[in-house]
Amino acid sequence: MSKGPIPIGEAVATGAGRLKARYVIHAAVMGTDFKTDADKIRQATCNSLRRAQELGLKSIAFPALGTGVGGFPLSECARIMYAEVKEHLAGPSSLESVTFALYGQDAYDAFKRELEEQGEI
Repeated sequence: MSKGPIPIGEAVATGAGRLKARYVIHAAVMGTDFKTDADKIRQATCNSLRRAQELGLKSIAFPALGTGVGGFPLSECARIMYAEVKEHLAGPSSLESVTFALYGQDAYDAFKRELEEQGEI
């Protein structure tokens, strides 16, 4: 609460409390209207990666941003998030591992298809 509210598309890091992590990076992909779009997801992913870099993190895990309450299509989310991660990792980065922590078979299948199409698996 002390670091918010933040603009849509932005990300902020906080301590992780009792989680087995040092930080939680909170990415804002929708406002009070519960609507999101490709640009908001792109910006939130990019800014989350920036926060991770600023903290010198070696790993980060992402959910499929905006696909729950926001109702954004899983396949398009996978395409956008993968592109942002790939672009970030093309430059200097402290990150060694990026995990997509997905809820349900549909999300898993959408991200797997995107990685297959990009020749990553």
